[in-house]
Amino acid sequence: MYLALLVILLHCSSLKAREVFTINKVEIQAAPSLQVHNGDALTILCTADISKSGNFMIEHNFTFFKDGRILSDITSLQNRTEYKIPAARFADTGEYVCMVKAKEKKKKSEVMLVKVTGLPKPKLTALKTEVAEGEELALKCEVPEEAPPLTFTFQKLLTPGGPVTRTKEELEKNFTTVEFLVEPGEKVLRFLCIASVYSAHGMQESAPSNEQLVPVVEHFSTPNLVIEPSLNVTEGDNVKLVCRVVVRNYDIEIIIQKDKVILSSARGQNFLTYFTKVRMEDNGNYTCKVELGSVSKEKTVNMVVTELFSKPELIYPAKIIDEGDWLQLQCNVKGLLPVTKISIKTRYLGKDNLLNDSSSFITRAHVNDTATYICTAEINGIIKESDPVQINVYAPVSIPQLWVAPSVHEVILGGTIHIWCQSLYGTPPITYKFFRGNKTVNSSQIFNKLPAEFKDKPTEVGVEQYSCEASNHHSRIRKRSRELNVTVIASVGKVNLFSVPKMEVEDGKGISFYCYVETGSFPINFKFFKRNNRKPLFEETNMDTRVVSYKKTLSRQDSGEYFCEASNPTNKVQRSDEISINVILASWQKVLIAVFVLVIFVILACGGCWWYLRKKRKAKRPSIEMSGSAGVTNSAGVKLEARQNSDGQYYPGYMDDSENHMKATDENKAPVQKGTEPVYSEIRKAKNDSGENRYSKIESCPDAT
Repeated sequence: MYLALLVILLHCSSLKAREVFTINKVEIQAAPSLQVHNGDALTILCTADISKSGNFMIEHNFTFFKDGRILSDITSLQNRTEYKIPAARFADTGEYVCMVKAKEKKKKSEVMLVKVTGLPKPKLTALKTEVAEGEELALKCEVPEEAPPLTFTFQKLLTPGGPVTRTKEELEKNFTTVEFLVEPGEKVLRFLCIASVYSAHGMQESAPSNEQLVPVVEHFSTPNLVIEPSLNVTEGDNVKLVCRVVVRNYDIEIIIQKDKVILSSARGQNFLTYFTKVRMEDNGNYTCKVELGSVSKEKTVNMVVTELFSKPELIYPAKIIDEGDWLQLQCNVKGLLPVTKISIKTRYLGKDNLLNDSSSFITRAHVNDTATYICTAEINGIIKESDPVQINVYAPVSIPQLWVAPSVHEVILGGTIHIWCQSLYGTPPITYKFFRGNKTVNSSQIFNKLPAEFKDKPTEVGVEQYSCEASNHHSRIRKRSRELNVTVIASVGKVNLFSVPKMEVEDGKGISFYCYVETGSFPINFKFFKRNNRKPLFEETNMDTRVVSYKKTLSRQDSGEYFCEASNPTNKVQRSDEISINVILASWQKVLIAVFVLVIFVILACGGCWWYLRKKRKAKRPSIEMSGSAGVTNSAGVKLEARQNSDGQYYPGYMDDSENHMKATDENKAPVQKGTEPVYSEIRKAKNDSGENRYSKIESCPDAT
């Protein structure tokens, strides 16, 4: 029994091991075709080609994608399935893919592009059945079957300039609304709309929608403007302008205007009248305008005015007249009728002053005659005036005065000189010309009585001559000032200092200091200083660029640092570099010092030699005393006197030959032992005495030390 069960289990395992399959291919198809019309049915078919090791069932999972998004997920034991779209729309246009998954294996189909052509016809609805002039009419256009985004185009038909188009895009809705303003004069409004859609796969546009007709209610008619007695009139005629309108609502406003100038207006009535006596300037277009809220209607007519007489013309000699010349004015008028009245006037600040009540005027011109002149003419109550003419009368200029500011007739080279020029009399504007010598260097026009200012920077040292000339619009006279002399001075330039002799001077001798400047105007003031001395050693002012300071006698106290300063009327002080002067000993002083030193040297040398010889002789003296100690005393023990030689030195025990002989005889007789001690004591005493005498001699001579 157990053996049979084991055989069955092994058989089942072998059967299960043989359930092997592979997905060879996945195909996707569109029915009826890859391109369908909007609203038609569309079927997407997916088929899996699978190979199996046996006859066993496999569960398949079919997933449909459009543009990367999952559309449907279907599980089936069959190897094919389909995704149905009952009514295809443009939104269904796209790239389709089918993926089949069986157990752990899966495979995708190729990409299939399906296009849906056309759009459904949109529906247009007017939100009002009747509208009045000046109101806004709202319209709604929708495509219920399509998905956004959609673009809607509205068209207003039956307009004088052609259809009026409005476009609006909707990203989240399949409908939209717009508003149209009802223009004055429109009777019936006619509208339609078109829908369009855009995508990466193309653009589609719908057929026009249904048309909407909306009647317009008129509040008032277009006005009618009449000019009486006619549109062609003559200057001086009385005319009447009448504007009428048919209204339902009397809350209207009527305006009569010429160009942009309002002549008359009225509210709450259906007509308006305007009276006037026409002139040439009344020639032109007249408009009657009727307004109610934002609605406005108007009518324009042209009125032609014939000229009764021409505009007067003022004849004058010139606009600029010299004082004293004749000022003659004449007023000319051309016309069909004789002129009733002619006048010549002056005008100032809008006020007219009568000069003469005739067509001519003549007088000697004076400055006060400067004015604006006009002439007027009158016929049948029509008054016309000529163009205004400005006439200026100029008095001649006086001789100009010239001065500098401040009143200093000197200027430093490189500085600025201010010169003023003024004519006390003369009609402005006055033109001033400035001259340096005979050369014009500047000009200025002054429109009042103030002086003209001129600035100049002289470039050379010396005397500059300035003058100015004044003139105005007077035709004959111009005046020139006197000449003004201005001295141009230069500041002191670099200052140099040197001395003769240089650097070293013998005591008691003199020295010359030379100070000079490279540039500078005269006079120049020179000052010599020694460092740390505030008071100058020497000061001189002259008309030269150099100066010499001589000091006859110098001493050792004159050694030090010296400098000089230079200045001129510019008050600018320049200082030289310092030079060093050392006062040394004179030649005779050097000789005297040399002689003194030589004498001292000789004295010191002689003293040294003397001291040396004396020391040498004293060194020999102890041996002599020792050798002659026995003869220093006699046989009786009496001390012998020392003697002095020719050099002034004392030698103890010195005696003549007889004495020596006697001493020697006495000693040879018999030696006396008893007197030994006294003899030696005398020798020591003699030695000590000689030493004391030597030291006393040395101390008595100051050079011996």
